[in-house]
Amino acid sequence: MNRPRIIQPGQSYTFSKYFDLPFSPEDILAELGCVYQRQRLQLPKVEFNIDHLPELERVIDRNLRRVKLLTEDARKQVIISPILLEVCEITETQLNIEYPINVSDQLKGSLDYYINKGKGLLVIEAKQADLSKGFTQLAVELIALDQWINSENPILYGAVTTGEDWRFAIYKRQEKEIIEDLKLYRVPEELTDLVRILVAIVSK
Repeated sequence: MNRPRIIQPGQSYTFSKYFDLPFSPEDILAELGCVYQRQRLQLPKVEFNIDHLPELERVIDRNLRRVKLLTEDARKQVIISPILLEVCEITETQLNIEYPINVSDQLKGSLDYYINKGKGLLVIEAKQADLSKGFTQLAVELIALDQWINSENPILYGAVTTGEDWRFAIYKRQEKEIIEDLKLYRVPEELTDLVRILVAIVSK
């Protein structure tokens, strides 16, 4: 006997709707034709000195002192946007905010942040608290982006973040495989490592 479907044919699903589904990422992604794994990723990282990092650290520290992070919007403005704008400054590229995608009734919505520079593609999903459910949403966004873009890049990168916690993922397009990184990057403690990784991904 076949198990009932999670994603109902004929129904409309935005990216944010996947966040609210009570099912495991493995089951949801299987219905979208993808394999899900968790392992420690070997993410790229630039080795050169980043001139503006001390200033970015001061800005983040000040913002964290002055603003209570009670909403997702506060987290975006106080931590996430300053980090991503700095990455775009270093890599001389544009930051797309609320970037709309419409692949199908099951794959549509807006990406919180999207950086596209040649082969360097990066999706960032901002969340108030729940990184686990946020990861499912990020994974679905990567699956949609795979079908939306005209790119030969074999791997798409993404991250889900509360601002203070960042977790990366990759989507292997040929294998249709989503891999969630086991490691969590903390801000401000690991800001330097985080920025080095983000710059390397965008610069690929």
